[in-house]
Amino acid sequence: MNTPICDFVKEYADRNASRLHMPGHKGKDFLGFEYLDITEVEGADVLYNAQGIIKESMKNASSLFGSAKTLYSTEGSSLSIRAMLYLAAMYAKTEGRKPVVLAGRNAHKAFLSGAALNDIEVKWIYPDEDEGLLSLDITPQKLESYLGSFYEKPVALYVTSPDYLGNILDIRALSEVCKANGMLLLVDNAHGAYLNFLPDNQHPLALGADMCCDSAHKTLPVITGGGYLHINKQSPEFLSENAENGISLFASTSPSYLILQSLDMANKYLAEGYKESLAEISESIENLKSALKILGFALVGNEKLKLTISTKPYGYKGCEIADILYKASIVCEFADDDYIVLMFSPSNTDKDIEGLRKALTDIEKKSPISAAPPVTNRLTRVLNIRDAVFSTREEISVDNSEGRILADYSISCPPAVPIAICGEIIDKSAIDAFRYYGITKIKVIR
Repeated sequence: MNTPICDFVKEYADRNASRLHMPGHKGKDFLGFEYLDITEVEGADVLYNAQGIIKESMKNASSLFGSAKTLYSTEGSSLSIRAMLYLAAMYAKTEGRKPVVLAGRNAHKAFLSGAALNDIEVKWIYPDEDEGLLSLDITPQKLESYLGSFYEKPVALYVTSPDYLGNILDIRALSEVCKANGMLLLVDNAHGAYLNFLPDNQHPLALGADMCCDSAHKTLPVITGGGYLHINKQSPEFLSENAENGISLFASTSPSYLILQSLDMANKYLAEGYKESLAEISESIENLKSALKILGFALVGNEKLKLTISTKPYGYKGCEIADILYKASIVCEFADDDYIVLMFSPSNTDKDIEGLRKALTDIEKKSPISAAPPVTNRLTRVLNIRDAVFSTREEISVDNSEGRILADYSISCPPAVPIAICGEIIDKSAIDAFRYYGITKIKVIR
């Protein structure tokens, strides 16, 4: 597979021309990569109005993922999420329907900003009492139950799969329910770009999702910020025809050509031997998981490239085990009181996996910690997301927030899954959750 963006930039850099254009470093070394960092000079094409090398490269990506259209994002999945919601809202208008989206409550905060910017009404699917903040098992039966309460069906279902802990939903079954009810299926697949290349293709596009976003940089050899917006071949043509409009509405007009080159080169990598490397690392991770289960570790999720440990049954908080691993020169993706999350890719080595196995094996098992994370009530909504986000606000102590209306998401990334939603009234259960996750101040409507 060719790499048109990389080839063009290399040829341009080799000319050693006087750069009387942006960016200001003029190709001179400061960090070492500047000679490859360009802007939309003649021949470099224009992202989101692509007619040349970028268009060719995105067609390469589309062929790899089997999409009707794949667009690059140099601003991660957050940009693609906002674009998906725009396309869903505009599609609703063409169908004479209201822009109402049914969404899993464990949505990333980018979904909330997208809902606010696109003036979308959100109906939530809530977790069961035994499910925490980060995971939500949306089954076809649960979806059917929620849909039964609607007089007019939402235009789309929005789910997160894989979620942050590595749980994958039955996308094929959810797609069938959506199609039977005249709904689009949108999937935040930020953690699952690699799913397309497993022997049993588990990518949302292959399983019937109408649109999905991938954060290429999370699991593929792409530098941070590289992502995809995919449109399904079987989905309404309106989505493909308006995809560039949707993504350019929220995107920077100065995309990083370093990220574009990384996405371009990834096509060649994915086409030439990646599946074999992925199969090898997947087998190694599965062997590691089996060994850890024998030791008594409680594992969570069914994602191939993610190892999530529920640490309290082993006698530790997640942050404690993360500290132990850090001292062994192993840096995890995420840790809180309940979990530790570690992410792999074919770029990891046998040494990485063996070092992790040894470090975890050396941790002495202790008496389980029984304290469970707090369960948040279904909070009362008094404003829609857009009105709350664009309201005047003030920052107050969580301790003084009962009865106030939340104006901002109030949680960092990772994991970026909000405890309460903008426009909801904060109650004691939400305050307990804020405290549990170390949030001491929040923004509320003035």
